[in-house]
Amino acid sequence: MIKVLVAGFRGSMGQKTVQMVNDNEAFELVGAYNPGVDTAHLQGMQLSDNVKVFGKLSDIQTDADVWIDFTVPAAAYENTRFAIEHGIHPVVGTSGLSEEQVKQLQQLAAEKQIGGIIAPNFGISAVLLMKFAKEAAKYMPDAEIIEMHHEDKLDAPSGTALSTAQMISEARGDRKAPAAEETLKGVRGGDFHGVKIHSVRLPGYVAHEQVLFGSKGEALTIRQDSFDRASFMSGVKIAVPYAAKATQLIFGLENIL
Repeated sequence: MIKVLVAGFRGSMGQKTVQMVNDNEAFELVGAYNPGVDTAHLQGMQLSDNVKVFGKLSDIQTDADVWIDFTVPAAAYENTRFAIEHGIHPVVGTSGLSEEQVKQLQQLAAEKQIGGIIAPNFGISAVLLMKFAKEAAKYMPDAEIIEMHHEDKLDAPSGTALSTAQMISEARGDRKAPAAEETLKGVRGGDFHGVKIHSVRLPGYVAHEQVLFGSKGEALTIRQDSFDRASFMSGVKIAVPYAAKATQLIFGLENIL
């Protein structure tokens, strides 16, 4: 039985995670963390009496094996560092971690021999999109990315879009995006090693991404859509037993599939 603590359990993804853990006979929910949580108002949170609830990082005392983090970008680094320092294997789905922060966490994990996984996206379709995009970039190197999310997503671009751009860059090398004179600043999107990224935030969306490739006389579009947050749980379910035994902190779900 793998003992699990869910950080950010009051959020949309946190609630899906709590349900997934409760529904899995191989997992046991032993802790739940949310900054400033009022333990008097936890109705409908799917928490049994034996689950310890914490409202401060410094108050957490748990025998959890795995820390699943779906919090906010500003908290993800400190949360993951706390987990590693306390011998808890992290499974991090919170986006917004910088490249430097990931490297620091990987170094700490190596020192402590506490492995886990940080994944920009736990959706299988999103992981496949990134793999397909990397392959396509070998033959059609000119590409742009459009990522679309719900209006409450704070970080832009998404971690998935950045990872996709990184994989495209690895496959084709750095290239300059086509030159343009912007009459409206930012209209051409952000630039990651020549891959333009455009972020959309609108009500009604969940998580969607398309990668557009253009070549002389032809074009290719690869798109994935996540219509329900429950779709991410298939990847989290795979990640938890992997993380519980890991001695390295891996970045990207595609590396353990």
